[in-house]
Amino acid sequence: MSELHKFIFDGLPVRGMIVRLTDAWTEIQARRAANTQTGPYPAPVRELLGEMAAAGVLMQSNIKFNGALVLQIFGDGPVKVAVTEVQPDLSLRATATLVGEVSETASLSQMVNLNNGGRCAITLDPKDKFPGQQPYQGVVPLFGDQGEKLEKLSSVLEHYMLQSEQLDTCLVLAADDKVAAGLLIQRLPLEGEGNLAGSLRSQANEDEIGLNEHYNRIALLASSLKREELLTLDVDTILRRLFWEEKVSRFEPLQGETAPRFACRCSRDRVSQMLRSLGVEEAESILAEQGQIEVACEFCGQQYRYDAVDAASIFTQGERLVDGIKTVQ
Repeated sequence: MSELHKFIFDGLPVRGMIVRLTDAWTEIQARRAANTQTGPYPAPVRELLGEMAAAGVLMQSNIKFNGALVLQIFGDGPVKVAVTEVQPDLSLRATATLVGEVSETASLSQMVNLNNGGRCAITLDPKDKFPGQQPYQGVVPLFGDQGEKLEKLSSVLEHYMLQSEQLDTCLVLAADDKVAAGLLIQRLPLEGEGNLAGSLRSQANEDEIGLNEHYNRIALLASSLKREELLTLDVDTILRRLFWEEKVSRFEPLQGETAPRFACRCSRDRVSQMLRSLGVEEAESILAEQGQIEVACEFCGQQYRYDAVDAASIFTQGERLVDGIKTVQ
């Protein structure tokens, strides 16, 4: 099962989190793979989207925000856009739109940043908006201070955290076809809360960037974690191997019903309502041409199919079909 673990380093201005997405991540992939029009994601896209899913959960868990966190990567490569959306209860969904072939060895820049025009956007969309309130969005390029292309999502997001929160952050991300995982280490703000939602501009926090020796030591240990270790080792083993000389206090993990989980807002009922709005003539025209009506969720890829009997039931109120015979309920 998916799980999220939070911890702090006793007496030090450093916090951390580890997320492991298992069932939530495999469900996202299964829906895409089952879509007869798209098929499964190519391996590099799958890895990018898995890392985005893990990072989205870590970032949503790191702030106090009643709304959706949306992480987007987009640019000028064969991957038009990749998106992860995480709700306050850590329910999540993720998708990617491809407009060209992606090789099995494609890097991040080859997928979304061919000409250094790629961007990463993080949007915080409040659940209960005030009149006139707009979502907060921050955008950073997919290149470094010298214009060099960044090939790791973790590097892009670390840069974003420095800009938005003025806080040092270390991220280690990894994903395969079974697990999407992430480790976050962050220096605690000197005062107040972080600034991911644009709420705090602390000169003191900015002045502290890169200078805290405790954070630098722990971040160096965290960055030594290898991809295979993050994907295969349990959380207890990872913490013990990395921080065996540190005093780590752990909070109750989020597992089971409180754990990160897949959720998409699409449903057969919603699709049926959409078809009903098209009208009988349009539905009959599609059936005559294709033999069935097929609608796919643009976000998760789930396909919903309706034959003539299914379609008729949408437009027949108070009636149902039993063995092909119409009866009144």
